[in-house]
Amino acid sequence: MSETILYDEIVDALAPWIHKVKAGQRLRIIDLEGNQAVDFLIYSALDDAERYSAQDTIAAQGNLFLREGALLLSNEGNPMMRIIATSVAYHDTIGGACSCESNTLRYGHHTKSQHSCVDNFLTVNATAGRGKRDMVSNINFFMNVPVEADGTLGIVDGISAAGLTVDLEALMDVDVVVSNCPQINNPCNGFNPTPIRMVITQNV
Repeated sequence: MSETILYDEIVDALAPWIHKVKAGQRLRIIDLEGNQAVDFLIYSALDDAERYSAQDTIAAQGNLFLREGALLLSNEGNPMMRIIATSVAYHDTIGGACSCESNTLRYGHHTKSQHSCVDNFLTVNATAGRGKRDMVSNINFFMNVPVEADGTLGIVDGISAAGLTVDLEALMDVDVVVSNCPQINNPCNGFNPTPIRMVITQNV
């Protein structure tokens, strides 16, 4: 059995991305320069009222972090995608997407106009007819958000490096929506957002 590349694109630093991935196809996300967070949402291509659910995914696996083999479940409890391989130990489910509001609260009013992952999600979702009500908690691939002993969350240097990857298999037809995180106020991107590469393949 051989693997055919169906799609291969570089996503610029700060940019959004959207693409359909059909059941059985595989998506590889490549951190080209290292230490780049990739905010990630999934919607059913058949009915986008069904979408990724952090709550169902966390509850089903009994763990906050996503590792190889993790099933990404929908709000209807259905498997949408599976992490079939990852070059890093785990990925974040709880850090959320940066926004002008969270930037202002955390880093000061001068950051309000800075581009954010919420901006990216809203912009690219609008091309598929989705709006603010369709925003849900996202996955942060390559992002390191440790939970401290007192229950607080930290945002620290990412755990990726140049060329590291995460591979997902679609278990239903899905729309994948990505924000190549533009955050420059915390170390999730090493204060320097960089491009990523998205590759979709299919075994033939």
